[in-house]
Amino acid sequence: MQFKFKRHQQVILKSRPHLDYTEWYEDPQPIKPGTKGKINLILSNGKYHVQILDKDGETIAYAAMDEEQLESA
Repeated sequence: MQFKFKRHQQVILKSRPHLDYTEWYEDPQPIKPGTKGKINLILSNGKYHVQILDKDGETIAYAAMDEEQLESA
């Protein structure tokens, strides 16, 4: 299977992650399109496990996202 992104690559979210597939690191914060993240894992179903970062580079959440929901930073 060919993947567009590699592990630990910086990405930008094009859309909000689905709330059912989002794991908050601490207190839930709004995640908007344009938020930066980093590929944590490539899942066996072809999705990406993304570490979502705030403007200071701190982790706010982890979410499973499709390739279409991400763009390279």
